[in-house]
Amino acid sequence: MVLGEAALRSELAAASVLDVRREIRAARFREQTGGLAPGKLQGNLAILPARYAQDFATFCQRNPKPCPLVGVSDVGDPMMRTLGADIDIRTDVPLYNVYRDGELADTVADISELWRDDLVAFVLGCSYSFDATLSGARLPLRHLEVGLTPSVFITNVETVPAGPFSGPLVVSMRPFTVPDAIRAIELTARFPHAHGAPVHFGDPAAIGIADIGRPDWGGPIEVKSHEVPVFWACGVTPQTVIQRARLPLCITHYPGCMLITDVDA
Repeated sequence: MVLGEAALRSELAAASVLDVRREIRAARFREQTGGLAPGKLQGNLAILPARYAQDFATFCQRNPKPCPLVGVSDVGDPMMRTLGADIDIRTDVPLYNVYRDGELADTVADISELWRDDLVAFVLGCSYSFDATLSGARLPLRHLEVGLTPSVFITNVETVPAGPFSGPLVVSMRPFTVPDAIRAIELTARFPHAHGAPVHFGDPAAIGIADIGRPDWGGPIEVKSHEVPVFWACGVTPQTVIQRARLPLCITHYPGCMLITDVDA
């Protein structure tokens, strides 16, 4: 983060979505967006050349849990006109990952110089969007309590392929007591555009996770002895799928650094 990060996050926690995006666009806030603009839909990002857009849209249609498609730009237009006022996809995400031929080439706070007339931006709903509802129901979210992103894992569950896009399902984990887990399942089922209800809870090995303390992304989140891990489909799934397709250029959000829209979650 930039200088004064703790004070800025505290200030933005109570700010409007427009004020949050203004700080992001000015590159003054370059960190994970969990807990910001409660009640607004946050989105994962995938930007790719137009020649791959139809296949990617089909992949999202076939895999709606990890890829709930909520917005698509026009070809070459960086403005996300259906998701809010003055959303410029080149500047309004805190950090971007830039991939070339499937390899991470750079992480930047602004992609204006990389934008091309043949690019299409896809925004997919994110589980951050329902965190405020879970908190409001007094369901504790440990990743917010300790200031980390949720633990994220690659599973052994395969997605349904489309064109060059295929690969394993990625999930995010939040620990709960069993009664709280049941309530969390009921509440998140109301958010189909933010991954909806969990895909699994309980034994991590059942979905190919060997060590719950060693996530592939995010911070290690403790699961206490009286709790169960609950797993939601995660928007990192399309990132890994796109990377595996080895496109000549793809731009995604940096994990945890989402686009915050004007759309109610």
